[in-house]
Amino acid sequence: MNTNNRNPVLLVHGIYNTSAKFNKMKKYLTNLGWYVHCFSLKPNNGNGHLEKLAQQVYDYIDNNFASQQALDLIGFSMGGLVTRYYLQRLGGVEKVQRYITISAPNNGTMTAYVLPNPGIKQMRPNSQFLQDLNKDVQTTLSKINMTIIWTPYDLMIIPASSSQMGVGEEVRLPILIHEQMVNHKKLLKTVSNVLSKPVIMNQSSVKS
Repeated sequence: MNTNNRNPVLLVHGIYNTSAKFNKMKKYLTNLGWYVHCFSLKPNNGNGHLEKLAQQVYDYIDNNFASQQALDLIGFSMGGLVTRYYLQRLGGVEKVQRYITISAPNNGTMTAYVLPNPGIKQMRPNSQFLQDLNKDVQTTLSKINMTIIWTPYDLMIIPASSSQMGVGEEVRLPILIHEQMVNHKKLLKTVSNVLSKPVIMNQSSVKS
């Protein structure tokens, strides 16, 4: 159990990344007093279905945290969809209290048409995977404290507004490059602020 009364935080990376993607965020949050966890999804190149990657999140949590331990969860890019599947389809909403997505293709991205890998195809707009998750997003994710962080300048998530979901709190940051979204000082400050907020269950949609 976390001795400083903060939930441990699990970070889940995006496509082609490893846990090293979060080195700066992990150091930043650790210095502020959080216990931060991350691991590398395998495969990380879109060759695996997102449901299988979500099972890896489930297994990591099951193997590393006590059954009654509440968590805070952060998913970047593809990791946002992987964590959403964990929350919405694998029971994660019963364990996670704060959830942050960072530049996730919540409604798909046109860049997913570039390659035919099965996991990448699931990130295309209106894919069966996304249709399934989005059909009950309000009823499932409104149960936890959710924050959506995105940038209108994203050239990996096209259109950038695909990150929006209409549930939870929305934070738009003027960061120019997709890959900077986990390292930029404005992003790190926003994440620490969100993780510091009291948990308010069944929150309604708020935009900021």
